[in-house]
Amino acid sequence: MDPTRVMAVWSRLGGSALGRRLFSMMLGWGVPYSGSIGARVTQLAPGTCELVLPDRRRVHNHLNSIHAIALINLAELASGLAMLSGLPPTARGIVTHIEMDYEKKARGMLTARSTACAPGLIDCDMQHTVEAEIFDAEGDRVAVGRILWQVGPKPEVQA
Repeated sequence: MDPTRVMAVWSRLGGSALGRRLFSMMLGWGVPYSGSIGARVTQLAPGTCELVLPDRRRVHNHLNSIHAIALINLAELASGLAMLSGLPPTARGIVTHIEMDYEKKARGMLTARSTACAPGLIDCDMQHTVEAEIFDAEGDRVAVGRILWQVGPKPEVQA
């Protein structure tokens, strides 16, 4: 995904509930696995992202709480959007490692927040860790993910 394009679409659609829903649907179509959990983008600015995940049966485990892998998916998506929104259009990021701490059973509407300090000049590959925190409706942190991104210049396309 081109960071400039993502932010341009968000700037057109992010100002209304309908626009945010449409943006989230487009994101899910463009990134099908991340779209599978049905998270919605509520805030997006260079270096920061907030998502909500409604509590639905399709993301539950056998303990009637939100599945651990759905939480990882949510954290990775939040960190990715925070990272991507701060990158120049000539750069890309690829996840190389994810670790997750689960602090409480995740139930109800969840909110994921992530902030990334994107590196300035990107002329070589570098590692960058982005944290994403997930909170329940009461404001309790239920999980925190640390996602390691390899950030570098996009490869040049050979004609």
